[in-house]
Amino acid sequence: MHSMAKLTHKLFSKVLKTMEIKPIKTDADYRSALKEVESLMSAKPNTPEGEKLDVLVTLVEAYEHKNFPLDLPDPVEAIKFEMEQKGLTAKDLEPMIGKSNRVYEVLNRKRSLTLK
Repeated sequence: MHSMAKLTHKLFSKVLKTMEIKPIKTDADYRSALKEVESLMSAKPNTPEGEKLDVLVTLVEAYEHKNFPLDLPDPVEAIKFEMEQKGLTAKDLEPMIGKSNRVYEVLNRKRSLTLK
């Protein structure tokens, strides 16, 4: 085997042995995986460390999706929140929703919000 190939194979074997990737089943596993992800954040793509990061992130995302599901916000409440955050008025929504009476009907739930 070529000396560079031997070195690469040796390095890859060493990284594989230290990977120790396992399913995330408990909160302790989750916290441990997060620490490992944090330590690998500067890993370059297509390196053993980068590959390990990809696998760990996938496992963390799966665990979070299962254990910390996010409910989508109510659309009208989301609009009101955005209006408040950006200092918008009903008049500012007219280009997206329609005339002011329609905007008020949507915001007061007298008219359903639809996507067209």
